Amino acid sequence: MRSFSSLWYWIALAVLWSSVSHWVMGVPFDLITRARRQDEGAADDLAMLAGINARRMLYISRRGGMWVIGFVCFMLTILGLLAALYGVEFAQAVLLMFAPMVLVGYLTLRLALRVEAEAPAGTALVRLLMRHRFVTQLIGMIAIFVTALFGMYQNIT
Repeated sequence: MRSFSSLWYWIALAVLWSSVSHWVMGVPFDLITRARRQDEGAADDLAMLAGINARRMLYISRRGGMWVIGFVCFMLTILGLLAALYGVEFAQAVLLMFAPMVLVGYLTLRLALRVEAEAPAGTALVRLLMRHRFVTQLIGMIAIFVTALFGMYQNIT
């Protein structure tokens, strides 16, 4: 269970953040860039796909949101206890992957609420999705940096 010295952990971390920053609220980044270049068909597809994914996320959060929040808090607590009190390296590694994703999930849900309420289209929607992608990438860079520092410390000691 040596996570931080395993190449597979670092590959999984890179794939996780790469996927999260590519799929902005379930919309692929290449569709956002095509819509940004004033492609009418891509802009229509973007608005439709963003609306569908926003409604899907909000349906799930409205139907079972409390259960999801309870489960996420339970998992964070268990991982936090195993990581901090018992020093389980696998729990530390998973916590460093899971905790920032909770923040990204919250921001994505907020974006879905905004897309549902405002129903932006065209450049306004592109701007919202690009801003969300930037914030997601920023969180990812900080998370990878903190994970790398902690992993180096863990491997040295």
